[in-house]
Amino acid sequence: MKTLKIGIAGYDQMKARTMAIARGEHRPAKGEPKVWFTSIESFAKLLSEHNRHLLELIARERPRSLTELAALAGRSKSNLSRTLKTMSKYGLVELRPGVRGRLVPRVPYDHVRLDVSLTGTGTGSVGVSP
Repeated sequence: MKTLKIGIAGYDQMKARTMAIARGEHRPAKGEPKVWFTSIESFAKLLSEHNRHLLELIARERPRSLTELAALAGRSKSNLSRTLKTMSKYGLVELRPGVRGRLVPRVPYDHVRLDVSLTGTGTGSVGVSP
């Protein structure tokens, strides 16, 4: 089982973290998230029921192109392409080159687990399963 690790942090926090890494002041720990969202709402929107169904469809059917996936999903290719590019940006989908330049979607993770600080004493992050 492979679980994607994601953190939740505000824009200013992410910028400060990125700058500290660039200056060599912070070295990300092994268990630290590499993918970040600015809010729980933006994370929830990307993993809506509609999009989770799409991820399940990709994992189950293993389409050989976006055209094939669009037919399976009953969605327009342009709409699907935008959604997959956003998911790819966050590591939820991989778009690999296929035959004749076609993009082949793959789901590299089985799970996502979100831990959120309720007291503000830490940044929420997604746990990793070995």
